[in-house]
Amino acid sequence: MYKLSVEEHFDAAHALRGYKGKCENLHGHRFVVKVKVTSSQLDDIGLAFDFTELKRILKEVLSRFDHTNLDETPPFDKINPSSENIARTVYEAMKIELKDAPVKLSGVKVWESPESAVEYRED
Repeated sequence: MYKLSVEEHFDAAHALRGYKGKCENLHGHRFVVKVKVTSSQLDDIGLAFDFTELKRILKEVLSRFDHTNLDETPPFDKINPSSENIARTVYEAMKIELKDAPVKLSGVKVWESPESAVEYRED
């Protein structure tokens, strides 16, 4: 099994609704997002999937969040813009984008700081 991953980042503000603490106030992060995919096969030139293409897809998915107030950006205008919800939202978008790809999406990990991260997987 081949396991591939790429990372990108986006900068955004958010406030956690219903949170009791300083994160209930509007603040910003450089969110780092890692997408993980797997494949059991290689193509005729020895690639499971082109890193450049995977990074392009991820960058496109993240572009709608970059330099926004997430609380005003769908779907986070309806659900809390927690790192957990960001990871699941990116996962769901990447799953659609990769539906015809020769790889299987295995997880999305989101860091909101160098010390704090969450990973979403369907298993």
